[in-house]
Amino acid sequence: MVNLVIMRHGEAEPMAASDKLRPLTPKGVDEVTQMANWLYQQHGNFDWVWSSPYLRTQQTAELMLAKQPSFSQLDLVTDLVPDANAASFQSYLDVCLATKPDARILLVSHMPLVSFLVAQFTDAGQAPVFSPAQLACIAYQPKQQGQLIESISTEDLALLSL
Repeated sequence: MVNLVIMRHGEAEPMAASDKLRPLTPKGVDEVTQMANWLYQQHGNFDWVWSSPYLRTQQTAELMLAKQPSFSQLDLVTDLVPDANAASFQSYLDVCLATKPDARILLVSHMPLVSFLVAQFTDAGQAPVFSPAQLACIAYQPKQQGQLIESISTEDLALLSL
């Protein structure tokens, strides 16, 4: 069963006053909305939705939450910023899962961290490159290697709708 989804934020504006303040582009909003529809249809609601505190990841997470009417809380986690440590985050997640072992979690972060998280949480053996709004669905148990069930991008969704 998929209980952990790792997602890269949607396409963001290239410039802002600081990197932390870069918003999603209209294309990014559309990409995330497509992924939110697909994820909700395929995997239902999530118990925890965690995002980097950067604007573009918060916007992405909020769009994802909009498709889950029974859930309304977004938690900002500084360990999901682009240069965070994947192993440290795994330890944090394992502690959280000890309090609620059946929790379903959506993480919204950045490249390169999303790639490192997939490598850390699975036996995939490599850190995959993520396109904007791409997500990886993982069956994960604390203190073990999870299994990458699927990875899907907006390009994949376009092919599925043909």
